[in-house]
Amino acid sequence: MAKRALITGVAGQDGTYLSDLLVGKGYEVYGMLGPTPGAFLERTAAWGDAFHGVAADMTDAASLRDVVEAIKPDEVYNFAGISSVGQSWTQAELVANVNGVGVVRLLEALREFAPAARFCQASSAEIFGRPAQVPQNEDTPIAPVSPYGDSKAYGHFVTTTYRDAHGMHANNAILYNHESPLRPVSFVTGKIADGAARIKLGLADSLELGNLDVRRDWGFAGDYVRAMWMMLQADAPDDFVIATGVAHSVREVCEFAFEHVGLDCGRYVRVNPEFFRPAEAAVLVGNSAKARETLGWEPEVGFDQLIGMMVDADLGRLAPAASGR
Repeated sequence: MAKRALITGVAGQDGTYLSDLLVGKGYEVYGMLGPTPGAFLERTAAWGDAFHGVAADMTDAASLRDVVEAIKPDEVYNFAGISSVGQSWTQAELVANVNGVGVVRLLEALREFAPAARFCQASSAEIFGRPAQVPQNEDTPIAPVSPYGDSKAYGHFVTTTYRDAHGMHANNAILYNHESPLRPVSFVTGKIADGAARIKLGLADSLELGNLDVRRDWGFAGDYVRAMWMMLQADAPDDFVIATGVAHSVREVCEFAFEHVGLDCGRYVRVNPEFFRPAEAAVLVGNSAKARETLGWEPEVGFDQLIGMMVDADLGRLAPAASGR
């Protein structure tokens, strides 16, 4: 009998890549679509009868219980949430409810109706705040500095609590920044790739960004969802940093993206103080030695290849608008 996986927040970047991975491995995938699945529904056609959309809400405990009771999943991946650090400053209460308390609601549903299910919480490097330790690992103190980081820290802690108190196979994937051609422009890498493509095609003449000196550990989403699947295949639950171990600045992302289309980013990129955040770490870079040694995981897509594929995807998406001018 095929394994059953439940993915919350399935219509996002990670849910898309994980669904594709699991369907390829013979799973029956049940995805919580959310209120605005958008183009995701077009992608489900390739998965045929192996994918099933389900309706539930991370703020509604009853709906989560109903879904878990009906599916009885073998594996659960929690990707639901508001994933923008910037947005968390303007919608802090909502972010706490969905990203934090929503994890409790989901774990309670699993404890009641699918206690043997293996659970992966998509935690975040933002739980470390402004760490003194570089790179960070699983033992780095958790000290967030944004409402988003606060919410992910709560979800992280409650996952370990349910693992210890109830014997659940509950895992935290401490994910560093991971991108793909599916990344929307609300994220800085998506904004840069889109901006470089628009300027190349004559659809824009400049790109405004915030702090160009912030450094982050950027990897490929497809590699990171593979790591999360590997976590749930392990005999014992645990927490793992998932990262490349290499940090790049926002400025470097710009340089790679614009060089990819034969342009000098210095001529087009403008710094706008309005895009600076109230508080953020200058450098976040992860040490994924534990995942590499314990799980045998290795990232396969490098930084320059990642940025190139994002820009190429945006060039293809925007080309019709450019040709129709």
